Parts: sequence; structure tokens; C-alpha cells
Amino acid sequence: MSEPGVHSDLVAAVTATLAEHADAERAAGQQRYMRSAMPFLGLTSPQLKALLGPLLRDPGLAMASRAQWEATIRALWDGATHREHWYAAIALARHRPYRRWVDSDAMPLWESLIRAGAWWDVVDDIATHLVRDTVLTHPTVEGLRLRDWAGSDSLWVRRAAIICQVGARDRLDQSLLTDVIEPNIDDPDFFSRKAIGWALRDHARTDPDWVRAFVTGHPALSGLSRREALKHLGQPS
Repeated sequence: MSEPGVHSDLVAAVTATLAEHADAERAAGQQRYMRSAMPFLGLTSPQLKALLGPLLRDPGLAMASRAQWEATIRALWDGATHREHWYAAIALARHRPYRRWVDSDAMPLWESLIRAGAWWDVVDDIATHLVRDTVLTHPTVEGLRLRDWAGSDSLWVRRAAIICQVGARDRLDQSLLTDVIEPNIDDPDFFSRKAIGWALRDHARTDPDWVRAFVTGHPALSGLSRREALKHLGQPS
């Protein structure tokens, strides 16, 4: 028996439900704020979560296989006419019953979405949840992959490598964090420098001494990265 393809009923339900609650005035403001070429429907984050929840929990709209899950994520993403469709694709990817499929085999999909999304709202959500969960579950093989990502031709893949351990707390791999930051220290792009600072600031909650030592030992860090890293450590940046 062949694997089922896209769950077209879920795609249709998501598209119709979100369209029913569109708010053109809010959408215009969201698009300006996000500097997005793709328009918004004008849904708030709580509203989006409330609308998607029942659809993702509906047994009749459940994924029958990993292949169908991946195909449906891609269909929502590739067929998106509004940014909320991308958010819905990420919600499907992160839906708890499908957690078992968030593994190394899914990493090429996450990289594809990161490259296509190429903006902080979607990249950061994918990196700090889907990529992070995979790295924590498969640290050896994914540590190698993330070191490759840190030298990617894509700014957004590099950013994902840098921030993917945000929230890992005492499970964070300091060697990996060092290895993904160091190739990007000289990157002049704001989003790269901000990512370095964010990753260090987050880890400072768990190991402030390590972060202080890292900053001291890397004098080439940008002012932005340095300020962000030391933001809550009570010492001059």
C-alpha cells in the first residue's frame, strides 16, 4: 500500500477557518511591523492558537503517517498566501502527537522551511523548538549537522544554528555553542550578531560564569552581541 499524500482536508479546513476570522485593518499593521512581502490575515497569536487547536485535535484530520505529516506541512507552507499559513504549518509540525517524528530525518525539512521563510518570526520558532528538540535528542549526529549549518551560505540557517539551544538550560552543549558562534563573530549582519547575544544571554541564566569567560575570551564580539550577552549579569558591557 502506498503512503498517503497531503491531508487535503486539513489544509482546506485550516485555510477556510483562518480566512473566516481575517481582520484587514490588523493585517495591514502586522505586515508593516514584520516588513513582510507576504500579507497577513490579521489574526493575533492567541486567536490563531485557539482556531488551530480544534483542527489539529480533530481525529478526522489526524495524520496517518509520517509521510503524510511532512507532505501536509510542506503543502501548508508552499501553498501559503498569508503568513498565518506558515504559522499553521509550524503548529502542525510541533503538535504533540507527532513529536515522535521530530528527529534527524526531519532536519532537512526544517532547513528547507528556514531557507524559504528567511525571516526571524518563522526561523526562530523552528530553531528554538523543532531544531532544539532534535539536537537534544540526538546530540552527537546533530551536533555535527549544526556545526555545518554555522558555516551555511544562508544567514537564516546560520542564525538557527546559533540559537537552536535557547531554552536548553543545563542540557546545553557549551562546546557546540562555541563552535556555532565562533565562525559568525565577524558577520556584520544584525540578525547574526543579535542571535549570538541572545544565545549567550539565555545560557547566562544557567552558567553566568561561563558566559562571562566566553565574552572575555572573544574580544572580537560585536558591541551588540556583547551587550546582549551580559545584559542581566550586572557588569559593564
